[in-house]
Amino acid sequence: MNCSSNSHTNPRFKLFVFDMDSTLIDAEVIDELADAAGAAGEVSKITALAMNGEMDYTESFRKRVTFLKGLSYEKAMATVEKIQIMPGAPELIEFIHSIGGKTAMVTCGFRIAADRVQHDLNIDYAFSNELVVSDGILTGEATGPLRTTNSKEKVFEKLVVDLGIKFEECVVVGDGANDICLFKKAGYSIAFNAKPLVQKHANVAVLEKDLRCVIPILDNLL
Repeated sequence: MNCSSNSHTNPRFKLFVFDMDSTLIDAEVIDELADAAGAAGEVSKITALAMNGEMDYTESFRKRVTFLKGLSYEKAMATVEKIQIMPGAPELIEFIHSIGGKTAMVTCGFRIAADRVQHDLNIDYAFSNELVVSDGILTGEATGPLRTTNSKEKVFEKLVVDLGIKFEECVVVGDGANDICLFKKAGYSIAFNAKPLVQKHANVAVLEKDLRCVIPILDNLL
């Protein structure tokens, strides 16, 4: 499939914003860390409720992080290093850069994974949270700008202002209920491998777990 194009010198869209978990990577980092901490069942249930919009995100985030208490940072690092990049992610990011677009990753996940994803995919801007570590052990707490309901919206708004662009010049790609606030702001939204609730709020839904499927959609928009 030939999806690439270099013919757009002044693209309609300038910024392409991505979620990380289950979008740019094929996993939910907090679920993987919980598995390593022996709390997979409890945390995955809360994650599912939060992503389906059935539980307040602020509360779900706090509860899930507490289950990571006692996990060594070394084991946490080894866990996230095994997580796979989503199929098609490198090609999609390369396509966006080829048309002069900028890329951003706005995730309520953690820097322990986000730094690697940003580096491996050459993402221009990345925003995430930080797990609190004491004496090499996770405390069950987190800091950062993306821990509350609609915090993604605040980060997105600031980035748009800082870049001097308009919301209608942005495309958002995500899978969870906490991405809906971005969908409502952006000029175009793509629900990727998303729950039905999220699909309802997007301009288009991609059901196949391959980000290369997004390239022709963007090509047609430009």
